[in-house]
Amino acid sequence: MTDSDGLTSIPRPTATRPLLGMTVLVVEDSRYACDAMRLLCLRSGARIRRADCLQSARRHLHVYRPTVAVIDLGLPDGSGADLIADLADTMPRISVILGTSGDSFAEDVALAAGADGFLAKPVDSVMAFQTMIISKLPPERQPRGVRMVSDDPVHPDPLAYRDDMAHAADVLGGDSDARTLDYVTSFLRGVAFSAGDHALVTAAEGLAGARAEGRPTKPDIAHIARLVQDRLAQRVAI
Repeated sequence: MTDSDGLTSIPRPTATRPLLGMTVLVVEDSRYACDAMRLLCLRSGARIRRADCLQSARRHLHVYRPTVAVIDLGLPDGSGADLIADLADTMPRISVILGTSGDSFAEDVALAAGADGFLAKPVDSVMAFQTMIISKLPPERQPRGVRMVSDDPVHPDPLAYRDDMAHAADVLGGDSDARTLDYVTSFLRGVAFSAGDHALVTAAEGLAGARAEGRPTKPDIAHIARLVQDRLAQRVAI
């Protein structure tokens, strides 16, 4: 099933909504980042579907084929690069496959896996979002004419950030094996960077540094856990 199956007519793109008629599958475990994508799609005219892990994404893709897939590289059950590689080799191919991450090395990983392009977090520019997607569409699917868009940045719901902190608290409260620490460190660093939470970014980078250098991590984990609880208690404004 494609993103247009079951529709009696396919909406045509307009100057203000150039992605009208398209469906964007966002594979993203951060609710804050996903809310930014929701707002970008809303302003652009696209429908959005969300999957928060690889398993959920694969269930979506068994049911329909979106126009665009935006895939975060750091997911709780594996690397988004694996899904990108699978989709790049699947026929009929999704029109646009994009990787996204807040890590500096991730663009090379996404493109090597077969992504058509890369969105660096935070993704908050409507024009940049539209331009990336439109430029990667097949020529016959690219909207014609001039686009009219306000490029005011999108502002995700702060409650979505709190949801991410709750998720991080759950992860930190479980078994802190190496894979879990890698995941939660990357997750918190990316989410905090997108939200402008510099204290939490610094704490996550401190934990990553301690692990890379083989230093004890308990003090860094405890510090991050306190910061996360502060945000859950809404004592820190983001």
